[in-house]
Amino acid sequence: MNDKEMLLDIGQKVKLIRAELAKQIIGQSRVVDDLLACLLSGGHSLLIGVPGLAKTTLIRCLSNCLSLSFNRVQFTPDLMPSDITGSEILFEDRATGLREFRFIKGPVFSNIVLADEINRTPPKTQSALLQAMQEHEVTSSGTTFSLPSPFLVLATQNPIEQEGTYPLPEAQQDRFLFSVEIDYPSLEEERSIATIATRPIAITPVLDGASVLAFCDLVRRIPVADSVVDYAVNLARSTRPGDKACPAEIKQFITWGAGPRASQGLVLAAKAFAALETRPTPDINDIKRVAHNVLRHRIVRSFHAETENVSANDIIKKLIA
Repeated sequence: MNDKEMLLDIGQKVKLIRAELAKQIIGQSRVVDDLLACLLSGGHSLLIGVPGLAKTTLIRCLSNCLSLSFNRVQFTPDLMPSDITGSEILFEDRATGLREFRFIKGPVFSNIVLADEINRTPPKTQSALLQAMQEHEVTSSGTTFSLPSPFLVLATQNPIEQEGTYPLPEAQQDRFLFSVEIDYPSLEEERSIATIATRPIAITPVLDGASVLAFCDLVRRIPVADSVVDYAVNLARSTRPGDKACPAEIKQFITWGAGPRASQGLVLAAKAFAALETRPTPDINDIKRVAHNVLRHRIVRSFHAETENVSANDIIKKLIA
């Protein structure tokens, strides 16, 4: 199968996945597309929304569509790093009396990991995911274990409840390709939600791990015009108050801007959205489409922005304009 045929195959598989998710998820088409683009990019995603918006259900259904291994970790204040990565347990062979330590793999050793309410656990435990997200491996007692491929971390956060939470460090937020905000459903969607059956509905797998990896490889090979790359780089640089690309009226609202990983993310995510629509190359509109998801969690707002109630979304919107 050549690249053009694979691109068309992506379009067909995406339609099937959307149809399967629609059995359980009503609305949220934008969020579904964001997660599919994140999957094709080989990145991780942070989902932010109030309770009851089907964040966990959506992720679980997506994993069922992909026929990939799935584990959910409920992050709590008493969760330890070894509860995520795994730990060494002393085993004894009763026949020989031999004792040895064996590494028991934790829930992070799966294709899709749902880190539910990731800001509920202290930074020590949050950081347990850093090596896994960046290097796709876990080190324990000097031994490094590779994680399965593909590997995708989908974390959720509740934006309205801040008591007893631990904000993610900027270095860890930067590991997430996307920060996706989930809003309330429309009136008609909520009417349908109110009457939907609560029993689980069977989801038919559409893709396996090998297909996902092949599609990810294709997305990375998609060519991008120099003008589109320049736009992405300039947009990322315009978030840095010390850079000449940053408009004067924006500098007062930003303490720190997005790093080079944001430029990479903008281009890669634009490729993924082009692939979702079976287009051979992305354009500047694709960069604008992914800008909020890629940049909003990488901008550190100033005290002036907080007092003026200027959000990261407002800053990005002004920069695009």
